[in-house]
Amino acid sequence: MKLLILFVLGTLVVVINGLPPINRVHFNNHCRCLHVESRLIPPNSLKSIKLVPKGSHCPEIEVIAGLVSGESICLNPHSSWVKKLVSFVLNEQGKAPKDQA
Repeated sequence: MKLLILFVLGTLVVVINGLPPINRVHFNNHCRCLHVESRLIPPNSLKSIKLVPKGSHCPEIEVIAGLVSGESICLNPHSSWVKKLVSFVLNEQGKAPKDQA
């Protein structure tokens, strides 16, 4: 019986030590965009644009387009039309009134 308890405890220690830590720092530490689209998306199909800056989680800026259809696609940040779109979005954000608090 003592041998069985030691075996169960030993197995438990090995399993617990082998599990990755539950830590928010390591949560989602990879690029969100595995595949990117370079094709031109018609402006009336775009619902939203989300810019995720490059960082330790991903070496590239990520441009995620929300479509009217409800799906999200990743756009190639090196495509000329995507660069123009990002520039336009950033300029529009800069024009937003900052007095509203």
